[in-house]
Amino acid sequence: MTFPKDFMKLLTVTFLAFMPTAASAQPQPPGYNDQVFPPWQHGANNDALNKGFNFTVPEVDDMADFHGDLSDPKLVLYVGGNYYFAMAPLVAAFEAANPQYKGRIFYITIPPGMLATAMQQGGTFTSGNMTFTVKPDAYLAGLKKVQSLIDSGVLSAPAISYVTNDLTIMVPKGNPAHIQSLLDLGKPGVKLVMPNPAYEGISRQIEASLRKAGGDALEVQVYETGVKNGTTILTHIHHRQTPLFLMQGLADAGITWKSEAIFQEEIGNPISDVPIPPADNSTAIYAGAVVKGAAHPDAAKAWLAFLQSPAALAIFEHYGFKPYTGHS
Repeated sequence: MTFPKDFMKLLTVTFLAFMPTAASAQPQPPGYNDQVFPPWQHGANNDALNKGFNFTVPEVDDMADFHGDLSDPKLVLYVGGNYYFAMAPLVAAFEAANPQYKGRIFYITIPPGMLATAMQQGGTFTSGNMTFTVKPDAYLAGLKKVQSLIDSGVLSAPAISYVTNDLTIMVPKGNPAHIQSLLDLGKPGVKLVMPNPAYEGISRQIEASLRKAGGDALEVQVYETGVKNGTTILTHIHHRQTPLFLMQGLADAGITWKSEAIFQEEIGNPISDVPIPPADNSTAIYAGAVVKGAAHPDAAKAWLAFLQSPAALAIFEHYGFKPYTGHS
């Protein structure tokens, strides 16, 4: 058997990289703190009754936004990832009240736009080398996104609204760049990690807040000039990438939902946040609806009703969400 020259060159370089040197008697693995990398809840977001062989390698072999047992779910949720950290207690409380679903809930927590694209693709995903199909019973995202999918015939009315959320500036613990306000995000030398407008609905609220605080010039600096000159990193899944990049020293600050900063601080990650005053802040309304043609519509309706219950709202309020009262 013969191999292409490029392959042999790559193989040689890889081999030499792991050869012992004078400074090292044996090959050394990369040095990093595996607690920095997701999944941060150590399996709490997977309610599968039989987890079998656990193969999770932080940073390199990890499916942190897919939760549960795919074999025969009785409720499938496509959840905009902004509250992935609240799903474990929400699912536990729902199952306590509805034991027939114990261990039979599967949910995905990636950005709402990506979830909508997945629905267009028949609910088929590929992550790494794994491809699977799991069609949703309920879709949960911002109210405007949910309503647009009702209007286009993907979801069934009504849209059920349940909580709201506000923005904050997430920073590494100690705030080494001394960020004090949104205006500081436009200062020379400040490195940012920001949600990508192509994928993440939060970017619309962020752009509105930037304009409130610093006019069009601040929005252009953060989302256009900064992207071009490399001082702004755009994410694909901001709810995990922002704190991850901050902890790795790749950025000085990034705008997220307040709830995400509360979660990061609560689990002990070296993350803090700088509040955004109400005059400059933006509020999101979270909603959901049953997917047309859902395999488990009654389960979806039960979940949506549960999200408005005192038990669910208490879990949301723990992370800084506010109950939806009909006013944004």
